[in-house]
Amino acid sequence: MSENAIFPGDKIASIEEYEAGENAFDDGDMVRAATVGEKDIDKVSRTANIKHPKLLSIPKVGDTIIGTVVAVMSSMIAVSIDYINGKPTTSKVECVCSTRNLRIRNVALVNDIVTLKILSHLNGTIHATISEPGLGILFTKCRKCGGKVVPMRDAIKCTDCAWIDERKLSSNFGNSDFVNLRG
Repeated sequence: MSENAIFPGDKIASIEEYEAGENAFDDGDMVRAATVGEKDIDKVSRTANIKHPKLLSIPKVGDTIIGTVVAVMSSMIAVSIDYINGKPTTSKVECVCSTRNLRIRNVALVNDIVTLKILSHLNGTIHATISEPGLGILFTKCRKCGGKVVPMRDAIKCTDCAWIDERKLSSNFGNSDFVNLRG
């Protein structure tokens, strides 16, 4: 990498002059780098981008992602992104998804595989939604015994211990080929 390397969080342009492009985000005042790379200002399209030596995948607004739940809080979940629009990514970027408006006690649990839609990039955080019918849990296990589960309306039931648990299931729940699903 050259001596004019940019690091995550570095200022690359003013939002009055340029919009955030690839691997960049708008913090409300400045366009900042979302990854390590070199600054690339496109004066024609008026975008500030970061060129990364290896393609780092940051999902764009409207992209459908598949990821693993890494944290569950009272009104949101954090998800490590594994696939963007069906293509694998190794960047391990995370997004947050609000669960406040859903009337489900356990929307998702840690290690569940979920599909989400990206809503926005705000203050360096990627925000997603889980509220559309095709979005939600794609794969999970029983939280009591770790056994296989089957869907029952808006819940899952363990085939081993018969535990029933409420979750926000995707309309594609149980489809083992979920990687090939397109948003």
